[in-house]
Amino acid sequence: MFVIIGIAVVLLGVLGGFVFNGGPLLVLIQPGEFMIIGAACVGSLLVGTPLAVLKRLIGSIGTILKGDPYGKEQYISLLKTMYELFNVAKRDGLISIEAHITDPSKSAIFKKNEFLLKNHHALDFLCDTMKLILGGGVPAFDLEALLEADIDTHHDEEAAVPTLIQSLGDALPGLGIVAAVLGIVITMQAIDGPPAEVGEKVAAALVGTFLGILMSYGFIQPLAANLGLLNQRSSRYYECMKAGIVAYAKGNAPVVVVEFARRVIFAAVRPSFDEVEKAVKTVKAG
Repeated sequence: MFVIIGIAVVLLGVLGGFVFNGGPLLVLIQPGEFMIIGAACVGSLLVGTPLAVLKRLIGSIGTILKGDPYGKEQYISLLKTMYELFNVAKRDGLISIEAHITDPSKSAIFKKNEFLLKNHHALDFLCDTMKLILGGGVPAFDLEALLEADIDTHHDEEAAVPTLIQSLGDALPGLGIVAAVLGIVITMQAIDGPPAEVGEKVAAALVGTFLGILMSYGFIQPLAANLGLLNQRSSRYYECMKAGIVAYAKGNAPVVVVEFARRVIFAAVRPSFDEVEKAVKTVKAG
């Protein structure tokens, strides 16, 4: 929602200021300039981007429009899931959670956390690690190193999309200059024409530079920054799971495990101690 509002503010501010100063709005509608810059952007993406990254790019656009999915409620649900899972393991033995981590979609514990069930990579991160613990023989410090490597890999993979968008934003002013130069070439062919005609062609050429700069600094680079911040939020979700799993592997009680996990959550969405305690009590009551 805020992304759409931001785009509207940029357009209203730039175009409104242009019209307010007496600029003719229709002169900015130059299909040829749009075609040159648009085709150059798409072509450069196809040349420099693997297919897998392009697919993630398309999916990332939807994520940006939906907003940050990692809110306080998602973290409370995660903490409750970990508490219940570890509590069952402590009460009934580690083998008792095998059915839950082998097929989470049928687990009474995981069914309560729809967000985690839909986040397949995060679900595998938790369940595969618990399978490893179930197998035994992995010291807590080695387990922590393994989880850190998994998180780093996930973060690097997700960083490819904002890096790609940032590169496109850096290139857009140059592509705008390309469109402008081509417009000047057309202008030079009509240099002996009437002044009004020459001025119209120069104006069309300058629109190319305007579009490239506006798209770069007004839209594309802010989108790259937004995606980068969302990736940080995603990595923090994994850090929360890692902290809980490692604390459990070191022999801590489930209520302490949850507190270890809570402390790594960003302050803006971190549930309070009382909120987590209340959530844990609902699990006990259930």
